[in-house]
Amino acid sequence: MAALAPLGDEFSPALSRRHAAGAVSARGLLFTVLGEFVLRTGGSAWTSSFIQTFARLGVEEKAIRQALARTGADGWIRPERHGRRTRWWLTPAADRLLTEGTERIYAFAGSQPDWDGSWLLVLARVPESDRSARHRLSTRLSWAGLGSPAPGVWITTRTERTSEVEDVLRQAGVTDRQIFTAEHRGGDLETLVAQAWDLAAIERQYEEFLAGFAPDYAKDPLVRLIELVHAWRRFPSIDPGLPASLLPGRWSGARAAQLFSACHARWSRDAMTQWIGLDSAAE
Repeated sequence: MAALAPLGDEFSPALSRRHAAGAVSARGLLFTVLGEFVLRTGGSAWTSSFIQTFARLGVEEKAIRQALARTGADGWIRPERHGRRTRWWLTPAADRLLTEGTERIYAFAGSQPDWDGSWLLVLARVPESDRSARHRLSTRLSWAGLGSPAPGVWITTRTERTSEVEDVLRQAGVTDRQIFTAEHRGGDLETLVAQAWDLAAIERQYEEFLAGFAPDYAKDPLVRLIELVHAWRRFPSIDPGLPASLLPGRWSGARAAQLFSACHARWSRDAMTQWIGLDSAAE
């Protein structure tokens, strides 16, 4: 979703032990819950459903209430009062954001098949003084799979994302820009890739993901599924999904994607049943 991943924070399979109870962590988790459960069950949920779910994740009630209020103030959810209770509804903007994001998260496979050798090359300059625009551009282009081997230069093997890149540049207010579809004709590609992406760091995070979720027993499927999706959803924003020919010999992306799919399929039905039960009980 072109902006779901940027809302994420640091992940761990043991969220209840390692996540602080602050509003930032709670907000990142909230978007995971909105995309995984609220989007798929009519677009709304009671405050008490979030509080009970997040308590099981080790997040304090104050933090989730603050996260709900902040997310509402930003226009992603809207409150509907029922006496002393509140039901939160996704806004149309959030519905689009979450739909796009969940589709990419679930489809992400850790590498790009059937690459024809073409590159998308973007030259985009943002004034040093406009730090907000620079950050927004970097975050959104990374989510689209682009890396930057040099200042103002962005590349990706995902040429099919040209329209998305154009939208990102327009929304970031970048007027000094050029976009090319290119063919590599000389030079060390391994060095170029290393300059654009820190693949060793991404590999370490894949290894952590595999270690954290390889024990696939779930005493609490709702909690475990939230942990799973929250951990996985960052990878489409940090992993460019390069073709196998550009990846190092040791690369765990495909194995991690397979583990994510298997665990999600194993836990999602029971987790959804638990979520619906929590929300129905609050009626």
